[in-house]
Amino acid sequence: SLLDEEGNQDESLESKALSAEDQVKDHSTGTRVVAGQIFLESEKSDSQSEDEENFHNQEEEKENSLEELNSLEVSNLLNKDLEEAEIQSPVLTAIGGTADGEPCHFPFLFMEKEYAECTADGREDGRLWCATTYDYKKDQKWGFCETEEQSNKRRQMQEAEDVYQTGMKILNESSKKAQKIEAYQYLLKAADMNHTKAMEKVSYALLFGDYLKQNIQSSKELLEKLTEEGSPKGQMALGFLYASGLGVNSSQAKALVYYTFGALGGNLIAHMILGYRYWAGIGVLQSCESALTHYRLVANHVASDISLTGGTVVQRIRLPDEVENPGMASGMLEEDLIQYYQFLAEKGDVQAQVGLGQLHLHGGRGVEQNHQRAFEYFNQAANAGNSHAMAFLGKMYSEGSDVVPQSNETALHYFKKAADMGNPVGQSGLGMAYLYGRGVPVNYELALKYFQKAAEQGWVDGQLQLGSMYYNGIGVKRDYKQALKYFNLASQGGHILAFYNLAQMHATGTGVMRSCHTAVELFKNVCERGRWSERLMTAYNSYKDGDSNSAVVQYLLLAEQGYEVAQSNAAFILDQKEASIVGENETYPRALLHWNRAAAQGYTVARIKLGDYHFYGFGTDVDYETAFIHYRLASEQQHSAQAMFNLGYMHEKGLGIKQDIHLAKRFYDMAAEASPDAQVPVFLALCKLGVIYSLQYVREINIREVFSHIDMDQLLGPEWDLYLMTIIALLLGTIIAYRQRQHQAIPRPAGLRPAVPQQEPPPEHQAPQ
Repeated sequence: SLLDEEGNQDESLESKALSAEDQVKDHSTGTRVVAGQIFLESEKSDSQSEDEENFHNQEEEKENSLEELNSLEVSNLLNKDLEEAEIQSPVLTAIGGTADGEPCHFPFLFMEKEYAECTADGREDGRLWCATTYDYKKDQKWGFCETEEQSNKRRQMQEAEDVYQTGMKILNESSKKAQKIEAYQYLLKAADMNHTKAMEKVSYALLFGDYLKQNIQSSKELLEKLTEEGSPKGQMALGFLYASGLGVNSSQAKALVYYTFGALGGNLIAHMILGYRYWAGIGVLQSCESALTHYRLVANHVASDISLTGGTVVQRIRLPDEVENPGMASGMLEEDLIQYYQFLAEKGDVQAQVGLGQLHLHGGRGVEQNHQRAFEYFNQAANAGNSHAMAFLGKMYSEGSDVVPQSNETALHYFKKAADMGNPVGQSGLGMAYLYGRGVPVNYELALKYFQKAAEQGWVDGQLQLGSMYYNGIGVKRDYKQALKYFNLASQGGHILAFYNLAQMHATGTGVMRSCHTAVELFKNVCERGRWSERLMTAYNSYKDGDSNSAVVQYLLLAEQGYEVAQSNAAFILDQKEASIVGENETYPRALLHWNRAAAQGYTVARIKLGDYHFYGFGTDVDYETAFIHYRLASEQQHSAQAMFNLGYMHEKGLGIKQDIHLAKRFYDMAAEASPDAQVPVFLALCKLGVIYSLQYVREINIREVFSHIDMDQLLGPEWDLYLMTIIALLLGTIIAYRQRQHQAIPRPAGLRPAVPQQEPPPEHQAPQ
């Protein structure tokens, strides 16, 4: 599930790419400090791992504690903890049976087998029991470990767990929609049996319309139930309902409470939402430091998930741009084009094979991630001697997956072949092998050499690892300025870990002046590349399939997380009145809210839309002055031709600003210069402006007064009236003579004949209308 992201947090405040040394450090003690106690990682249950996430605010204290404890103290404390655990373990008392009230004896012998815990063996009803002496057969002393009610509840939960696991197995193993729908029927059954994880799955499916019919009300009821049970996922989603006013009356205060509880429970999406709210000042006082805390925590998790292959591609498709230029703005590949490349690849076109391999490796542009297809294409191209394909095969073997088994030796073989041919991807891969000792002994000098070669050719992985070596002083003298340079270069290539490392440097002021604002923006970028970003594509597909209600809910959740593209897309769907789940009276005010948030993140179309809403009074009162401010911002900051044209019109009409025809002309001219598309409307507007200007000039001068000051005798002579009459007579004579000649030229018909209708040409030869 896209929202199942509540894994263990990455404790380190340094990236795995930054801290190459940290990867080599011995953490064999496998301990973790939580609220002053140390736990063995290996003995940690799922519930404990969730509990530990509740203490994320003490992360720095935990790290300091670990540094202060030497290995002897750690082992002493562990032994002490384990002893205490043994002492404090509750003593089970037998209920009923032949030894009611006596303590259970562990281990006990039954049917020549020792039992260290209660068992249901030997009973048809499945109820747990224990013996109160060592040898049950000899003494026949026994009792139940649970009441009948507890037994029934346990069996019910076990049944629910079995149903849930069946559903999840079908869901994870199938890509067909029909089977996924079947899987959700199992999950629905488990949810009816109060299985928490099943309830979480079903509530989200009902909310988004994923394989179940969308039902906000049913989803809300399940989420309220989950919230009462303390589910962080339920708390976050209920907060979302209150924030967006879906199925409930909108309440930002309640939303904030639920988001906060969700974050305290370790829900990463809740952390991300709070990070954005503190950054933008939504419902809370703006606080860069608070935003930094939340965003850094999520970014740690996202960065720890990033693999050598760089993770999946985030497809950001803007619906407003798609409507203007279908297919142009989306960056999606048409199905026909993909088939054409596949045809070329089958015919042996190496470039097509490598291109398709990369598309399937990372996913994106309308192509689903498929490692099997990627491996096949790279193999074909590598066999044809393509160095790029060899290097990517090396990456796949180095990484390992369900399709390609992890093998350092095979990866090294491909990296060497590619590097010998001067391929930067191969050089970078070889550098990684020498840096971490994968298949070869660790050799920092050789690692540095290969990373430099790859970086010189502009390969992002080479730049990133080179920056990492300079940052940590591995194989070279520590140099933060050089590290910053290479991280910046890698970030220009879009590498997530480069953004992460730069964010860490700006957050801590390492090698640069500390800047909370820059750090938050960089961490936000990293967070937006998490696995939940796949929902952007799911929402887009829902919209394309005509399910605007499902699309708008998905976009609204992503908008809460701070995705600008989701904010503008949600606003666009609301603006077009395509979502029926939102009341007609609320459509424009909600759209205005999301246009506002998208505009604050620098989206030009959103800024112009804000101007339009205030100009026409959509979702707010008509306010020409505010509209003028938004248009001016779009004009000055983003040089928008549309905004310049609108400013010209407002100056021409004197709306929200003093009427000024000269300024109007200036803005019209600027719009024509800014965009060729604006030239025709600008020409028409200028023609109209010319007419208005002429009329205004005529209106301003008094014609009667002008004529009274003109002396015709002085201007044309004393007999000017005779000249004028002569000219008029000549003109009249000319017109009469011309009319008579035209009348004579028309030939008269010899006799009256019935008119023959002209035959119409056949339809295919007709001129187009």
